[in-house]
Amino acid sequence: MGERRRYEFEGVRPAIDEEAHVSRESTLIGDVTVEADASIWPGVVCRGDVGPVVVGESTHVGDNATLHASRLGERVMCGHGAVLNEAVVGDGALVGFNATLNSGVEVGERSIVASGTTVPEGYAIPPESFARGVPATVTPLEETTIDPGEIFEEHSSGAYTNLAQRHGALFE
Repeated sequence: MGERRRYEFEGVRPAIDEEAHVSRESTLIGDVTVEADASIWPGVVCRGDVGPVVVGESTHVGDNATLHASRLGERVMCGHGAVLNEAVVGDGALVGFNATLNSGVEVGERSIVASGTTVPEGYAIPPESFARGVPATVTPLEETTIDPGEIFEEHSSGAYTNLAQRHGALFE
């Protein structure tokens, strides 16, 4: 088994709930909190130096994502390769693969940020919205053909928590 990559920064060490699943192949630095039933997958970097990183309960951060001084609420899905810099993501939101949330971005509860989207600095995505494109354009979910109930049930069902449990040695 590989050595865990957890680093203190200015006297603050990452805090990981005993019910969380954090890959041995992820890197956590400084003021990082990972709450119960959350999962941090291989290659993820959580850097809490200029501000804290908080990964809420039952939130899942996919392989190779980078969270710098960002907060993710409860039941958030953060896709593989996403980059969040000083961003806040509300409960039940979905951030797609390789999406970029620049400094000061806020994603409202139960919103979806499509894969590959770039959200400009300081932008606020209202709750229950769909953001897509480069730069992001936003549409209320009710004005799309997306079934938000189906999307959120699929991603908030606990399947990722179960998958993390099944991976055993990959996680602490």
